[in-house]
Amino acid sequence: MTATEATSALGTDALLDLLRQMHEIRLFEEAVQRLFAQGLVRGSTHLCIGQEAVSVGVCSAMRPGDVATCTYRGHGTTLAMGAPLDRSFAEIMGRANGLCGGKGGSMHLTDVGVGLLGSFAIVGAHLPIAVGAAFARRYKGEDSVSVCFFGDGATNIGAFHESLNLAAIWKLPIVFVCENNLYGEYSRIDLTTPVERLVDRASSYAMRGRRADGNDVLGVRAEAQAAFAHARAGEGPTLLELLTYRWSGHSRTDPGTYRPEGELEAWKERDPIARLRDKLDDHGVDEPTCDAVRVSAERAVAEALERAKSWPEPELSSRFEGVRSD
Repeated sequence: MTATEATSALGTDALLDLLRQMHEIRLFEEAVQRLFAQGLVRGSTHLCIGQEAVSVGVCSAMRPGDVATCTYRGHGTTLAMGAPLDRSFAEIMGRANGLCGGKGGSMHLTDVGVGLLGSFAIVGAHLPIAVGAAFARRYKGEDSVSVCFFGDGATNIGAFHESLNLAAIWKLPIVFVCENNLYGEYSRIDLTTPVERLVDRASSYAMRGRRADGNDVLGVRAEAQAAFAHARAGEGPTLLELLTYRWSGHSRTDPGTYRPEGELEAWKERDPIARLRDKLDDHGVDEPTCDAVRVSAERAVAEALERAKSWPEPELSSRFEGVRSD
């Protein structure tokens, strides 16, 4: 299914919901940036501004029972999976009502209730875990899929190759989603990786591979739907390489001065939110309707943040909870 066909198939309400989700993620990230500057976030933060179409496009194609793992740049995936805004804010601020009781913070957001098995701070550490989740689904005879989000830098580590190899041998129901934003931390991909198209690595494991525009939410969704159908049919895994770009530096303290002049501006011209609005305009949705979606998202994020700020920090005794089996 092409992005144009996907637009027609979804209908106006569903398209506006995709727009809402992307607005909420961007507004959430902008708020996290301010919270860090105000000293309300301990540790670093890694924002996904500019990459919203990847998480929203993939997660919108998932079904109840599907699960996902993601990276430390995982706020967008967390929200796209359905984690509540207020508890996500609270976790990042270390509050007791956070997703993990304030113990995980920005890089370890987890909400098993919505299928998010965790975001992981160690590059690529979650790929074997995602393969294990896929194996569990196959073993239990469930019609569900494991989704693994990771960055381009993770494709150079051993766990990436081991995970793809095992998933291919066993034809596991897993979709590997490479968010290729061109930079592994501070290093541009052509300085660390000898292949231009990361999706070509799928052929090393006789695996289905697809490359797509990661800033086109409808194109991403269409590719994800095809990959999920492939997995549910027992045909095995897919490697999706989605080309996108992070607008901020690697982490909160990184000004991104290593990027060539004009590169950021060029990618901002491909803003995934603006592009969906253009498609909505072609679909007959007027500008005031799209503006109302943004206003609603602003209100939802602002109210969630105020609730999160009002919640207490964890009791000291809670540090002993959840650290071992009783």
